[in-house]
Amino acid sequence: MTLRAVNLGLPKSGTTTLAKALRLSGMVVADHRLRGRNTKDPSKKGRYVADLLYRAYFDTGDPAALMPEVTAISEMSMMHKDRCAWPQTDFALIRAIRAHHPGVRFLASRREAFAMSQSMLAWSNLGTDRLPTGAVPGLPAGFGETSKERERWIDGHYGNLREWFAGDPDFLEFDIADPEAPNRISAFLGVDLPWWGTANANPLRRTS
Repeated sequence: MTLRAVNLGLPKSGTTTLAKALRLSGMVVADHRLRGRNTKDPSKKGRYVADLLYRAYFDTGDPAALMPEVTAISEMSMMHKDRCAWPQTDFALIRAIRAHHPGVRFLASRREAFAMSQSMLAWSNLGTDRLPTGAVPGLPAGFGETSKERERWIDGHYGNLREWFAGDPDFLEFDIADPEAPNRISAFLGVDLPWWGTANANPLRRTS
């Protein structure tokens, strides 16, 4: 198979909602990690999408070579212990995806920067520990503990994507809160989305 859709949005931008919507449209969706439904190879079950993308990229040139059954990727970043990888910020890898999968469409799920920052803060230790101590592209270790720093990083990422894909018909940035988002995604990808809602919501909300 070939990749049809790749989301370059950051975590907590609606990536799980997008994954469910694309899965119910008939796509085989990799979301953060490979599940049993994503691969016939049991050794790959539970592997991080980021890890597989980079291993395939450096071994073969095609970032998706180790995920032959997958047709869409909804979330690809990885922060686990001392390992950190953010393929959605790596334009060399993105170019390789385009070169090996002609016609692939790139999405950028997002929310308003403050709302996304607060969601990161409320999700496990993402905002309080992993982002401030990780070596994240655009957010070096020691930065990301405050909402102001996270918001600047969030806006910087989407600004980079807009500049990189300026005028490109194969790119769609959308706000997950936009009522028209499912219609825009459906038209962009040429698929019917039978479901749209909220998946993987924060179990609690923090206001600071």
